[in-house]
Amino acid sequence: MTLIAVVEIEHSALALGPTIRDLPEASIQVIPNSGTDPDTGMFFFMVEHADDDFEAVEARFDSDPTVEEWTRIADDETTNIYRLQHTPETKLLTPEATKVGGFTLEAKSTGHGWRIRLQLPDREAISKLWDYCREEGISFELAQMYQQEGISLDGKPLTEPQRTTLLTAYERGYFDEPRGTSHKEIAELLDISPTAVGGRIRRGTARLIEIVLADDIEGK
Repeated sequence: MTLIAVVEIEHSALALGPTIRDLPEASIQVIPNSGTDPDTGMFFFMVEHADDDFEAVEARFDSDPTVEEWTRIADDETTNIYRLQHTPETKLLTPEATKVGGFTLEAKSTGHGWRIRLQLPDREAISKLWDYCREEGISFELAQMYQQEGISLDGKPLTEPQRTTLLTAYERGYFDEPRGTSHKEIAELLDISPTAVGGRIRRGTARLIEIVLADDIEGK
């Protein structure tokens, strides 16, 4: 079992913090595995803009005090990829997660800061990250925490088959009253057996209840 924590952090000196706040219509995501050597100061970001106005994004990079230099390395009509080097004053959570034995699975902008999914060894690691953020004046909110069975590179609570089956069941009205579809109909859509459909729905639903509601269960 591994511990997954989803945290939201805010501070003006966080990586791209000023850009995120000034351009809430831009969606920024750290490209996975690009920050495995944080000492280099080089990171890769995927940027989408609601109006495809990447000139505004790049102009903000030029004035963002957390950006030492930037290079556009790929682009299309809706998405650009940039390589950035941060200034020495930039605050980063990734190196701190590494120090406590964890790593970042995903980091996305929220309009005010970053929403980060971390894989960590234990609750003490979360406490250490919270202490670090408090000392640095970084707003730190634990949005979600759950145990992940096995090892996962993305840390998502459901397997892809469970996610697909639950979404299909929901879209087809399986959870409606009266029920809009059956295991057999879902099985035909997904080309699996009705027994497999039932198992995925039960296990996926149980997993979501464990994640969302477990703290409300008496004795937990």
